[in-house]
Amino acid sequence: MPEYNAPVRDMKFVMQELLDCETHYQSLGYEDATPDMIDAIMGEAAKFTEEVIAPINQIGDEQGCTWNDGEVTTPDGFKEAYQQYVEGGWPTLSQPIEFGGQGLPHSLNTAIGEFSSAANHSFAMYPGLSHGALATLDAHGTEEQKAMFMPKLVEGTWTGTMCLTEPHCGTDLGMLRTKAEANEDGSYSLTGTKIFISAGEHDLSDNIVHIVIARIPGSPEGTKGISLFIVPKFNVTADGEKAERNGVTCGSIEHKMGINANATCVINFDGAKGYLIGEVNRGLNCMFTFMNAARLGVANEGVAAAEASFQGALAYAKDRLQMRSLTGPKNPSGPADPIIVHPDVRRMLLTQKSIAEGGRALNSYLGQLVDIVEVGTDPAQVAEANSKLALLTPIAKAFLTELGLECTSHGVQVYGGHGFIKEWGMEQLMRDTKISCLYEGTTGIQALDLLARKILGSKGELIKPFAAEVTEFCTQTITDEQMSEFIKPMITIAPNWQKMTQEIGMKAMKNPNEIGAASVDYLMYSGYLTLAYFWAKMAKVAFDKLAEGTDEKAFYEAKIKTARFYFARILPRIHGHAACIENGADSMMAHDEEEFMI
Repeated sequence: MPEYNAPVRDMKFVMQELLDCETHYQSLGYEDATPDMIDAIMGEAAKFTEEVIAPINQIGDEQGCTWNDGEVTTPDGFKEAYQQYVEGGWPTLSQPIEFGGQGLPHSLNTAIGEFSSAANHSFAMYPGLSHGALATLDAHGTEEQKAMFMPKLVEGTWTGTMCLTEPHCGTDLGMLRTKAEANEDGSYSLTGTKIFISAGEHDLSDNIVHIVIARIPGSPEGTKGISLFIVPKFNVTADGEKAERNGVTCGSIEHKMGINANATCVINFDGAKGYLIGEVNRGLNCMFTFMNAARLGVANEGVAAAEASFQGALAYAKDRLQMRSLTGPKNPSGPADPIIVHPDVRRMLLTQKSIAEGGRALNSYLGQLVDIVEVGTDPAQVAEANSKLALLTPIAKAFLTELGLECTSHGVQVYGGHGFIKEWGMEQLMRDTKISCLYEGTTGIQALDLLARKILGSKGELIKPFAAEVTEFCTQTITDEQMSEFIKPMITIAPNWQKMTQEIGMKAMKNPNEIGAASVDYLMYSGYLTLAYFWAKMAKVAFDKLAEGTDEKAFYEAKIKTARFYFARILPRIHGHAACIENGADSMMAHDEEEFMI
């Protein structure tokens, strides 16, 4: 199993040097989020992930979770690690002070979340879903509901889930059958079955709080008749203490391709007591608070997978001896050269490195946008942050997970046959990462959300704030000769993005299938452009640091060289996506159903 080392130096580069988190935090009133505080938290987070949860990653995969008569037992070491996680105060980091949190910025929690996911994807999911439950309660719950549930969720002694999918419907939530019938005391009785519920049952916490969508009898059909409820595993008293068992049971757990140490459950609600969140029939609107938080968390998983796979592949490539360099021996005293000298191995390693570091910059930027939305006081600034989040959330979720999966494939490939063997851990990373392309909305769903609902739905307006930011950066740096290799491609690609959007919209007026046919290629095009912007910005910071004089010359030179690799070998992929979009829907839709033969 590869040894995981939290990329603290690179995270500090992104947060402090690229995004100037100190100014950002002070402008939002986060007075405690000083550089010294951030350094201390980052150091302790690295220690916890490296020493506590990374070592149980492989045994978690091997043992998996076990189900017995409705109860789920996690693998060896998980319960103890989670207890240390709670005792260390990690669940409270970015939660409201009034409910026992530390009140630190969301973006700082984003950084810690990447470390946890890279060290142990399955473990990170148990507390990870609680953040979405808390965000939903905080945004839409009553004061009584917050008092009942948030303190224990904040401290981590209780955990949360999101219960959407049912056996007969996946993404089409309008087909749900779970019903919620009103009780005389103002609560509801929920009856139905939910599937694919991550962390739906386990032995890590004292209680599990399910956030559930259901239909109240008499409500409209489809998504307009969905309401949202809090349904705890154990009922809760008015003062927030655990009471008798509720009508919530785990019917079974799934046997999966990956994330075996996280229980993916069938959850049965049999007249379970629940509490309405928000307004009747407005549940899906409230649920988007949870879903958007979860999507940003999954984007982080994509970056974490790329980083973990890169670390494992890099260590092996430096150590493994095979063949000689094409330009002559580099290890003349040995029987062969280390495989890192070979161009194709470099291609795979640099793909991993450029995606991990570029994705880290994007996710950290999104974390700062969330900070602004949560605590910002300038309405214009908050509105702009919301617009950028709406645009970039589906891009980050789908693009970074697809490329995270690609990076784990490269990790297996660098090891060759050894990568296919369980003991090295690289195949586990690949298996664990595939789910990130699926849950919280598949790549296709994210692409439709981006192109149909957000871009075309806003008549292209949603793209403008972020496009203006990119344009402003290009304008400011276009006369900088050392930046020209990055700026010149961008000033060609960025206008094409908006032109392409208009062309898809025109085609869709004649044939709506053009939207579905173009959507994934459009999202990937958008993702490659977005990462190019962040790589150009990182190159600019590195050039400036080198000009000032620095003791970390190798670090900054590596940034510039990785930016060059991204622009030379990764960004050109957009041309293939553009060609696919231009070629339209006809070749996809030409077959009649009976022509799909075996």
